[in-house]
Formats: sequence, C-alpha cells, structure tokens
Amino acid sequence: MSMARKPSTPLHITVTGCPVDPMIAGISVFLLLYGLVMVGSASLEIGAKTYHDPFYLLTRHSAYLVLSAIAAVAAISVPIKMWQKYDALLLALSLFVLAVVLVPGIGKEVNGSTRWIPLGPFSFQGSEFVKLFIMMYMAGYLVRRKDEIETSLSGFSKPFVVLTLIVLLLLAQPDFGAAIVIISAAMGMIFLAGVPIRFFLPLVALCVSAVALIATLQPYRLARFTAFVDPWEHQFGSGYQLTQALIAFGRGEWIGLGLGNSIQKLFFLPEAHTDFLFSIIAEELGIVGAGLVIILFAWLVVRGLAVGNAARRCELLFHAYLAYGIALVIGIQASVNLGVNLGILPTKGLTLPFMSYGGNSLIVSCMMIAVLLRIDFETRQVAEVETRGKRNHG
Repeated sequence: MSMARKPSTPLHITVTGCPVDPMIAGISVFLLLYGLVMVGSASLEIGAKTYHDPFYLLTRHSAYLVLSAIAAVAAISVPIKMWQKYDALLLALSLFVLAVVLVPGIGKEVNGSTRWIPLGPFSFQGSEFVKLFIMMYMAGYLVRRKDEIETSLSGFSKPFVVLTLIVLLLLAQPDFGAAIVIISAAMGMIFLAGVPIRFFLPLVALCVSAVALIATLQPYRLARFTAFVDPWEHQFGSGYQLTQALIAFGRGEWIGLGLGNSIQKLFFLPEAHTDFLFSIIAEELGIVGAGLVIILFAWLVVRGLAVGNAARRCELLFHAYLAYGIALVIGIQASVNLGVNLGILPTKGLTLPFMSYGGNSLIVSCMMIAVLLRIDFETRQVAEVETRGKRNHG
C-alpha cells in the first residue's frame, strides 16, 4: 500500500523566510477585519431595536474574533501528524455532536432548525466543526486506502457510507447547506486524490440526483427553489429575502451608497448581518467592494490548493489531501453564500466565511486557516531537508 513518505531527517530545521504563508495569513486577516467593519455597519439598527444597544452585536462579534484567534493559535500549534493519528476519533466526535443536538432538551431550536447547543452566552453549532473534522477523516482514509480507492469500486464507495450517515444527521436538524458543503468538498478531495474517472462520474451523477430529490421532498425547500426561479413573482412571500437582496445590489451600483448608508439593513433585508452580509457590502461599497470580496476568496482558495500541491510533491499525502479539503470547504461555502446573495442559487442558511456574524463559523474558519498554515510550514520544512540533502550529496 502506498503511504506518505516520512522524511529521514528530523524536522527541526528552521524554515527560511516568513514562518507562515503571508498570502494566506494576509487575506484571512483582511477578510476578518473587513467583516468586522461590515457587521458593525449592518447590525447597528437591529442591535438598537432588539437589544437596546446599537453595538451589542458588534461587541459579540468582536468577542468571537478573540475566541477565534485563540482557537487558531491552538490549532496551528498541533502537528499535522496528530490530526492524522486521531482522524477516526474526530469522525466519532462528529457523529456524536450531530446526534446529541437532536436529543430533546439539549438542542436549541431557532427558525425551525435545531442546530445549536446552548452553553451560557454561547451556542455551540456542531455542524460547523464537523466540516473540518470530516475533511481530516477523509484525508486519513485517502492515505490509508490509496491503492484500494484507485483500483476497487468497494474501496472507493466505503467513505460514502460514513458521509451518508453524516448527511442524514445534518438533514435531521435540518442543515441542508452544511450537507451540500461537506459532500461537495469530499467529492473534490477524492477527485484531486486521483480516483479514476470511471468511478468518479457515476458518483457525481448519483450525488446530484440525491441532492435534487432532497431539495424537492420538503415543501419549504421546494418553495425556496420556486422563489429562486422567479423571486419577483413571490416578492412578498417566499421570494421576499432574495428580492430585497437584489434591491441592495441595484442601489449600490459601482461605488455604493457609502459605508453605513445602507437602506436595506433598516429591517427590509432579513439576516443582513449574517447570511446576507454580502448584499449590504454591495449596497454600501458597490461592485468595487463586493468584487474585492470575490477576488480575495478566489485567491485564498487557489493558494490553499497550491499548498496542497506542494505537500503532494513532498509526498506528504495527508497534508496534501487535508489542504485540498480545507480550500474546498472555504471555497464552496463562500461560493454558495455569494450565489445566494446574487440570486444565482436558492436560499441556504450558510454564512460567508470570516465575514458574517456568527461565533461558530468564525472559530472554525480561523481553525481551518491555522491548519492550512501548519501544513504549509511543515511542507516547507520537508522541502528544506530535501534541498539540503541534495546539496550535501552534490
């Protein structure tokens, strides 16, 4: 069985240059600060009306950023081999947190969904952490079963038994958006791992059919799809949120109305500081401000995939697959959120990574970036070992 090569030289060599990838770190910090400013702008009115404090939500968001920074420091301190060692435990933990939230009296219901476990002033949303844990499990499986996956349909199919169970638990909450992100990212990881097309294409067809079936089985999902097709026909019903988002884009034009001058955030657009923050960005900062967000996310994803390719060249397969998974989760979730705001996709309850209000999403997004930075650091360590070895033998 093909396994990731272990470097013969201990990894205590100092990496030359910046210890973290400046592109990944810089873009992530910029998006976090960009989001902080826009959450502050979008939440002032709702904070004043609902909590009698215009800065209530901004203060909480700032506290979440501090927690996210602590989580990121903790995550970047963990060697990648530790995540690989305990990938099965992380899978079990994922199943546990998704199941326990469904237990009556434990899970907290908000807007018809039971996704949160109240922990004092903080609500724990297990599905956010599962996105990272499942990518770690998938990376470990792809390394352990590399030969089997590439040659056997059964080896290729086994991880989807686990993924199906995860998806069923997510749909029970329900959290259709998280299920889409996890399945799509897992499929992307498998494709990038080099699985034969003859196995991969039937899987894509099966998954697309299953998603289409699930999307039309529930009346509220069907209503969202109907509103997505023609939101203006249902602008005072199921299409209300989307039409208000599109109005925000229309108001913003090229350079926007100016920071803080959004009209749609004045209780016209629901969830203006969470799922539809991008619409407020477009209204206040125009196509220029919204376009910058799209470019930065695209740049971050490309850089994440490049880190995976670098790890693969060093034969650090778990590092490579995990980097792919993290980049895909961030890219897919951002794409879905942006697509919903732009009216390209039906409405989903997914936040914009790094930017939207929400503690769990911020913490997990920062943890993902921290793990990606650790992958890049360890990959460069191995590259330094190999380079010095070649020089010594040259």
